[in-house]
Amino acid sequence: MTAFELASARPVSEGELELVEAARSTIDATTDAGPDEDGIHTVGAAVRAADGRVHVGVNLHHFTGGPCAELVALGSARAAGALELTHIVAVANHGRGVMSPCGRDRQVLADHYPDIRVILPGPDGLISVVARELLPLAYDHASAQA
Repeated sequence: MTAFELASARPVSEGELELVEAARSTIDATTDAGPDEDGIHTVGAAVRAADGRVHVGVNLHHFTGGPCAELVALGSARAAGALELTHIVAVANHGRGVMSPCGRDRQVLADHYPDIRVILPGPDGLISVVARELLPLAYDHASAQA
């Protein structure tokens, strides 16, 4: 099953496109890599809170792992007092466009923000899906606790 076959999948709205632009402008302003170069900061993310505020972050690439831009944006939102989040998107530098979240990000979103809408590339343009549908057989952290 692909993301565009999920029940919650729909084309992005104008408001979601504004969030894409926030992520794009963030990474365009902060990337440390030239075209076709590796860098530490190559992806920007934006998350929208229920009150409409937008919080951004950039990745911190390191060979040991390192936080993805989505996780940094989620932490930034929480640090600013945003408790309810509605949308998230990640955009790669140098015009590479919207990126689908990695497996770790999908698991974090499914665990902590299952109803957040995630903006993804689809076969005919950008789509928005609910995070809980990105991992239909996700590890259930809560049920594994004593």
